[in-house]
Amino acid sequence: MPQPTLNDLTTAALKFRDEREWKQFHNFKDLAVTLSLEAAEVLEHCQWKNGRELEQHLKDQREHVSDELADVLHVLLLLAEHLDLDLADAFDKKLHKTAKKYPVHKARGTSKKYTDL
Repeated sequence: MPQPTLNDLTTAALKFRDEREWKQFHNFKDLAVTLSLEAAEVLEHCQWKNGRELEQHLKDQREHVSDELADVLHVLLLLAEHLDLDLADAFDKKLHKTAKKYPVHKARGTSKKYTDL
C-alpha cells in the first residue's frame, strides 16, 4: 500500500474536521495556539530526562510520542490549509533557503548558528 501524501493527509484532516462541523472554531489564531500546545505535549516527554533515561522513555512511550507528533502534524495541516499554502512546496523552499545559510562545508558537525559560521 503506498504511503499517503501530504495532500492525502490534508484531505483526511479536513474530512475529520468537516464531519464534526469544527471549521467554525478553526481560525488561524486558535489553530496556532493549538499547535503550540500540541508541540508542548511532545516536549513534555523530554522534561527532566537526559541521555539514556530519555532514550529509554522514548522507546517505552513510542506510541504515545507518535500520537503527539501526529497531533502536531494534524494541526499544521489545518493551518496550512487555512492559508491555502502548499506545505510540501513551502518546506522545499525553506530547505533551500536554510541550505544557503548552512552550507555543508561550514556547517558539518557544528551546532553554531549561521551567523557564527
